[in-house]
Amino acid sequence: MKLNTFNSKISKPKKRLGRGIGSGKGKTSGRGHKGQKSRSGVAIKSFEGGQMPLYRRLPKRGFKNFNNKNKDKLAIINLSKIQDFIKDKKIISDNKINLASLKKSQIINKKYTKIKLLGSGDVKEKFDVEVNFISNSAKEKIEKSGGKVTLIK
Repeated sequence: MKLNTFNSKISKPKKRLGRGIGSGKGKTSGRGHKGQKSRSGVAIKSFEGGQMPLYRRLPKRGFKNFNNKNKDKLAIINLSKIQDFIKDKKIISDNKINLASLKKSQIINKKYTKIKLLGSGDVKEKFDVEVNFISNSAKEKIEKSGGKVTLIK
């Protein structure tokens, strides 16, 4: 006889709640009397029976900057993307590339109010940009190709 050859159930059948006083779990069904815990569908969130809850045992970490509310209104675009759009003739490199021109050509969404240019990718053509923020590498690449960078405040 081995444990893996047993067929019979070892666990006891569960007690059916609320089936009369004689069943042993009748009337209040083991929930006591009144109060929030006696009602159905209610669990006291993060209550651990009086033990210090996990979220209070762990140390506070990180920093949440509530002052930077306009972060989601900043469009971030790479040089590689701009180069692709120039190649696909969605942007004309002779014109100045700015927020208005990118919105007009439907490259960025109209919800954005500021634009940041990052330096990922190569610049093959000369173009002028007018942006709110720019990375140093992007500025170097544009000026190396003969373009001009204008910062807007």
